[in-house]
Amino acid sequence: MKRQLHLNLFFHSRGHHEASWRHPATSPFALIDIRYYQDLARRAEAALFDSIFLADQLALGEDVAQAARTWLEPITVLAALAVSTSRVGLIATASTTYTEPFNLARQFASIDHISHGRAAWNIVTSWLATAARNFGGAGQVSHEDRYSRGEEFMTVVKALWDSWAEDAVADDRASGVYARADRIRPINHRGDFYQVAGPLNMPRCPQGRPVLVQAGSSDTGRRFAARHAEAVFTAHMAKATAQEFYADLKRLAAAEGRNPEHVLILPGLSPMLAATEAEAQRLAREVNELTDPEVGRKRLSGRFGGHDFSHLPLDRPLSPEDFPNPDTVQAARSRTEVILNLVRRDKPTLRQLLGYLAGARGHFVTAGTPEQIADLIEDWFNDGAADGFNVMPPLLPLQFEVFAAEVVPLLQRRGLFRTAYEGTMLREHYGLPQPPSAFEAARQPQRR
Repeated sequence: MKRQLHLNLFFHSRGHHEASWRHPATSPFALIDIRYYQDLARRAEAALFDSIFLADQLALGEDVAQAARTWLEPITVLAALAVSTSRVGLIATASTTYTEPFNLARQFASIDHISHGRAAWNIVTSWLATAARNFGGAGQVSHEDRYSRGEEFMTVVKALWDSWAEDAVADDRASGVYARADRIRPINHRGDFYQVAGPLNMPRCPQGRPVLVQAGSSDTGRRFAARHAEAVFTAHMAKATAQEFYADLKRLAAAEGRNPEHVLILPGLSPMLAATEAEAQRLAREVNELTDPEVGRKRLSGRFGGHDFSHLPLDRPLSPEDFPNPDTVQAARSRTEVILNLVRRDKPTLRQLLGYLAGARGHFVTAGTPEQIADLIEDWFNDGAADGFNVMPPLLPLQFEVFAAEVVPLLQRRGLFRTAYEGTMLREHYGLPQPPSAFEAARQPQRR
């Protein structure tokens, strides 16, 4: 079967450009109006997208006066979208640092049941210092400790999702047997961070367990993804670094004994689309002119763990020495490397860097015609840089409307993207196998 492209729609504010909320062409809905999310999810499903994705942040940003980044809690939103759609996959972020494994396992199992097998969890090890203060922490959790906790968290939730056999629920009214107790078992986990008896108080998910998504690109993050992730969101500003990441993560997955084809890599892509390249670039400039450099400066500081950039002039070319060593940053280390690579390569001024990051926070930003964007997608897909894309429209829903109406048909005519859903579950869209049940494995005869 010919390899197929995977497309995910990433919801963010009224678009991924930080000034999108100000643009008159974006959605009139408030960011706390569920109709906004339902409308986008239905559009994604009509365009035959594999999935939609909601990120999360566990603290209010210091730039709240100028930045529209307050929105509804994502797992709650997924429940509403599960009954507003029927095919598109549903991905939400939740933190291993500030969530208990039992609660998270219940929440995502519930979404998988409500949606009949379309749930996915984007695994994050939260890095914001402000988030730590909201969860009783005295300070930011170190990069190493976040991933140590995350590894144990994964052991617990996987065991909980596997604590019921597929046939555990009898629901036999005549005999009076609701569940077969011998097909449900505790997990009795006792570790460094968690003590969880189990079993989960909910039957096995339709997908076996939700699809696991991850976005860490540091060395530790890559190894975590190679062990656990079935889809990986990643940020690259150039095809060459995307190819390096793609090859490395596939190699690491194979080293973990996994099929590399079952680890889908989806770089972020934020295209500004118009009938001509000149018009697309004009629209990009128009949105850039709505940005506030000081909002960008605060956001850059957050990316580097609170480092003070206030002394840097806006119009002097930057050098790596203007930034802290990424190894000392306890925030999202992979994104700091993306930013530093751009500084080394292009030597932008701070104003130019902030303008670029305003587009999609370090993901690939471009402006062009539908044909140019389809060519770019095909090139990366066929040349070892991507299994698909995390589509991040700069203006919502306007730019997604153009993508769905103009780019998707081009990809379909080239045989790269589906013309109809062939399955109902997200695992079917992604071409992923159902995780085997530990109960069924126990039934298999032992080889001698």
